[in-house]
Amino acid sequence: MKNISILGATGSVGKQTLQVIRNEKERFKLVAFSANKNYQGIIDIVKEFKPKYVAVVDKYICEKVRDYCKCENINIEILEGIQGLTTISILSEVDIVVTSIVGMIGLVPTLNAIRAGKDIALANKETLVTGGEIVMREAEKYNVRILPVDSEHSAVFQSLQGNDINSVDKIILTASGGPFRGKNIEDLVNITPEEAIKHPNWSMGKKISIDSSTLVNKGLEVIEARWLFGIDYNNIEVIIHPESVIHSMVGYKDGSIIAQLSSADMILPIQYALNYPNRQNSLISKLNFYEVGKLTFEKPNITNFRGLKLAYDAGIEGGIMPTIFNAANEEAVQLFLEKKIKYLDIIKIIEDSMNNFENRGNIDLEMILNYEKMVRRFIQDKYNF
Repeated sequence: MKNISILGATGSVGKQTLQVIRNEKERFKLVAFSANKNYQGIIDIVKEFKPKYVAVVDKYICEKVRDYCKCENINIEILEGIQGLTTISILSEVDIVVTSIVGMIGLVPTLNAIRAGKDIALANKETLVTGGEIVMREAEKYNVRILPVDSEHSAVFQSLQGNDINSVDKIILTASGGPFRGKNIEDLVNITPEEAIKHPNWSMGKKISIDSSTLVNKGLEVIEARWLFGIDYNNIEVIIHPESVIHSMVGYKDGSIIAQLSSADMILPIQYALNYPNRQNSLISKLNFYEVGKLTFEKPNITNFRGLKLAYDAGIEGGIMPTIFNAANEEAVQLFLEKKIKYLDIIKIIEDSMNNFENRGNIDLEMILNYEKMVRRFIQDKYNF
């Protein structure tokens, strides 16, 4: 029996992690979870899974949860704010922490979990984008496993099993192309948030759906892959694969390419990460090649979707630049969701931020957190928000 703590249990990945736990009760127990503002989602989890702890980031919602649990005589420790995230990440009874919280907010609790010796099922790509060098160094120091939950990185991880990393020629990350694949710049001028979050293949949260539409998400995954697998950027390739059947591939020096294929469902990589190194009975619909019919591949259009190129630029430059890239994107996406900027302004803001700040090396956690604030302040001041 593995005891699980989920950071971000009411989001897309968090909900699907709960589904795995629900279907494998003999293997997993939810001990703790966090959420932000989804009051009903929190209450539903408390009633069904009866965890010992819940961390609620939003103060008002936290008080509502406390009132409910008191009225219903539910014995659960309710923690408030960001500190609560750290508390449920380092609990002595927890075996594995699922980091499915969105954004840079996941970096500090993930590091604390690693230093407490917890294995990490990583769905928060920003953690490695901004602090990859620090995170992987600490994971090695504390003998902690970083188990990828993103479908692409899980696919690479699975395709590497039984092989020497030194025999790898390249990693090939697949991308669906998002809802605007094939469109020209002119077609993207008046895109609305409602249009941008309609991903053709995957059910995801608003932020990651918009990142997918701009190909920024794939850029973040490139940086994440560099740290997860220790592969140089020159050996990480992105290919558009609209069917989303091949989730990623590993090319070896002898010319062999090993790929992981399955239905487009996040349940599988979550289940694999929680059960690793074992495999359990499928919780998703199995792939039917007669129904798939064909698999197609395209080169990404980095002229119209420059977010991917900017991510490569940030990653190759290294230092604090990936933090600048990520923070600018997070701020710009939020402004777009609030309809304060146009869709194409997201990439303009990222590039503007990368050009505004001089890169610095020898980064540490304090520098990362400071630059994250500086970038957000720069964007808010320049664009008068």
